[in-house]
Amino acid sequence: MGVFLKNRLKSIRYAARGALLLFRTEASIKVQFVIGLLATVAGFYFHISATEWMVQLLTIALVMSIEGVNTAIEKIADFVHPDHHHKIGIIKDISAGAVFIAAVMAVIAGCIIYIPKIF
Repeated sequence: MGVFLKNRLKSIRYAARGALLLFRTEASIKVQFVIGLLATVAGFYFHISATEWMVQLLTIALVMSIEGVNTAIEKIADFVHPDHHHKIGIIKDISAGAVFIAAVMAVIAGCIIYIPKIF
């Protein structure tokens, strides 16, 4: 096996381990996963189009990915400065704000997809 392929496989293993760690340790990602699962069930129930599936899956992935980045930023901030610090608080708030923006946009996308199907 070539070095390039071997290194890619290692990268995939590290990424999968990180995703698993995120799911095991973060309550917010568990909630987002359940919401994503419910949206997926709704997609099958309402027979959404291929385009709607793409939007829905991308928004689920976006929210969960940004949550992972937010968690990493919080962990780094806590490692660098374990005590409460105003500037670290601002960094954490901005990072959480990114998750909030993605989540709001996901809700809006969900409303655009599902409200016409419900009413």
